Amino acid sequence: MKRTNGTTDQRAMGLGVLMVMAMLWLPGCAGRTGSPIAQLEPPTPPVLLADAAGASAQVSDATEKSSDDLFDPFAKSGEDGIEEYDPWEPLNTKVFEFNRQVDRWILKPVAQGYNFVMPNPVQIGISNFFYNLRFPPRFFNNIFQGKAKGAGIEMGRFLVNTTAGVGGLFDVAQHLDLKTPEEDTGQTLGFYGVGPGPYLMIPLLPPFTVRDLFGFLGDIALNPINWLVAPIIEVKGVPSVIAHKNRMTSSVVQLGSRVFEIVNDRSLNLEKYQGVEEATLDLYAAVRNAYLQQRAKAIRE
Repeated sequence: MKRTNGTTDQRAMGLGVLMVMAMLWLPGCAGRTGSPIAQLEPPTPPVLLADAAGASAQVSDATEKSSDDLFDPFAKSGEDGIEEYDPWEPLNTKVFEFNRQVDRWILKPVAQGYNFVMPNPVQIGISNFFYNLRFPPRFFNNIFQGKAKGAGIEMGRFLVNTTAGVGGLFDVAQHLDLKTPEEDTGQTLGFYGVGPGPYLMIPLLPPFTVRDLFGFLGDIALNPINWLVAPIIEVKGVPSVIAHKNRMTSSVVQLGSRVFEIVNDRSLNLEKYQGVEEATLDLYAAVRNAYLQQRAKAIRE
């Protein structure tokens, strides 16, 4: 039976919506990937390691360096100038539990199987690759905040890791001391005085404040891949690698790559998340507190 163009477009658009939701799922910007409990740990790039041989040693070093700057998930509201504005807490807790069960029954088992067949050095390389692809939002937000040095370092990291690092699979730039705090659109809004607004949990997404949710969408718009390669944003007159009319192909590419990245990231953090869950009684409050501390610190920097 021959399908009409209208039916095909409707199905393609429907799949596109599902793709966007999956692409946003538990990622987020700036290192928000994996489990809903990820915010209990200090924010770090996704395991930026230069080579497989030194992986264990560098993870150990990173842990030791961050030990003096851990976020306290049990700090009382108002400490360190952090206001826990959570007027939607009854709904947020339900959404948080839903996300946690999705992680428990779907994401974690898949990640465990993936971890069994995929060597850790390969997982690290994949994580580095996806981090390198998200260079544009970090670069532009440094510029928006007037951080010329940070923008230069981000550009240097991208060029070095894309060339000498084989497309970003290896973080060669770290050996050249090309390191700078990550910047995102949520931080840029905060830099210009936009308040965080209420704390917010959304199904299949990481924690946010209202400001950071808008910032997260801004980061998606700032990444040229999303409108020049596999467009989920169509700009009239601007060509793309996958033609705008081929919505199904763009949807499959975006959905497949996002799910792959999420599973890879969850696999790299299986033990860390397990330990946090077992040691925390009020997981929702701990995640909220740690997330708000992290974001406030990132904006101050």
